Amino acid sequence: MRVLMFGNALTGHMLPLLPLARAFRQQGHTVSFVSAAGMAGLIEREGFTLFPAGPGMDEVMAKVIRRVGPDLMKGNPAVFAAELFAAERVDLSAEEALAAATAWSPDLVVAEHCDFVGPLVAAVLKVPSVVVAVDPALEPDMLDAMAEAARSRYLERGLEAPVHAFSGDLLVDLCPPSLQRGGALPPLETVALRPEPHRRADGTQPAPRVPGTGRPRVLVSFSTASKESALGPVLRSLSELDVDLVATTGGAPTDGLDVPPGRVELVAFVPAAELFDGVAVVVHHGGSGTTFGTGSRGLPAVVVPGTAGQQRQAFRVQKTGAGLALPIGEQAPEAVTAAVARVLSEPAFAQAARGLRDEIAAMPSASQVAADLTNWVAAW
Repeated sequence: MRVLMFGNALTGHMLPLLPLARAFRQQGHTVSFVSAAGMAGLIEREGFTLFPAGPGMDEVMAKVIRRVGPDLMKGNPAVFAAELFAAERVDLSAEEALAAATAWSPDLVVAEHCDFVGPLVAAVLKVPSVVVAVDPALEPDMLDAMAEAARSRYLERGLEAPVHAFSGDLLVDLCPPSLQRGGALPPLETVALRPEPHRRADGTQPAPRVPGTGRPRVLVSFSTASKESALGPVLRSLSELDVDLVATTGGAPTDGLDVPPGRVELVAFVPAAELFDGVAVVVHHGGSGTTFGTGSRGLPAVVVPGTAGQQRQAFRVQKTGAGLALPIGEQAPEAVTAAVARVLSEPAFAQAARGLRDEIAAMPSASQVAADLTNWVAAW
């Protein structure tokens, strides 16, 4: 079987597709990807082929902002997301993607849930399509806006427009049940897929790490969009605790962090599967990759959200008992440090995190889902 995977040129949207891609390959199938050329390094390190289509997301976003104005992103995030993912990116990428897919001739299209190019290509080629929900269910108004924005792109190609987003024939959901928004998924047949922390490609060597001292290790892993100025004060405050600190920088300069010498291990990028080793608490922004990854390892968290969507996810983590959420506007470095100290000192957080780990472990593996999808395609 030939499986063609689609994703926006965003690392957090592409990484969750890799376990399923690897599982398909291990079962003898051929897997390739379609995204912007900037994703080539990530995809080709894994041994997959990337067919480049359309510009990177920075250029797509810039075009949306020039067309509709910068205020829309803050004033109406649902419409902005629709213009970004279901309108502008489709307009800029669909023809290149369709040409590559037509030449490659896939048997199955798999797309992450904010990719609207893959389902359109599948509709043109009349092949089954699967959408992978890499986040908890989006807000209903955002789903409606996306479906409406995609509508004209289908109609102008003589295709039946999707009546809802996500569009596809089947939904694969990575969200653990206790972190999901009830009743918010589209009316598609749905199968669960166990989320996995990102691991490095087979055959590559782990990066050298600073050995621990025996003190509790606290990982600070803010999103790659976070500012250096936000990370430094948090690390300086946390360094007052009797802990070892590890912080991800996303490759940003670290000269201005001004952290105490020898107190923090700074890493540009280490796969989450390695970052989580030996960690007692994770401080993060509430992105789904880190949220699901910490859950799969049974690690309690202090969630410092940067967006409304991350804040909703942070509250869901807190509701499970597996961590604390610091709402937007209540995130002073001292508050982060106090929350970490509490999570370290109260065993109930670690116990609840282990419960979340067990829930995730009970979800179907990538190998099982790949085999089930193979049978589903055969019967389609």
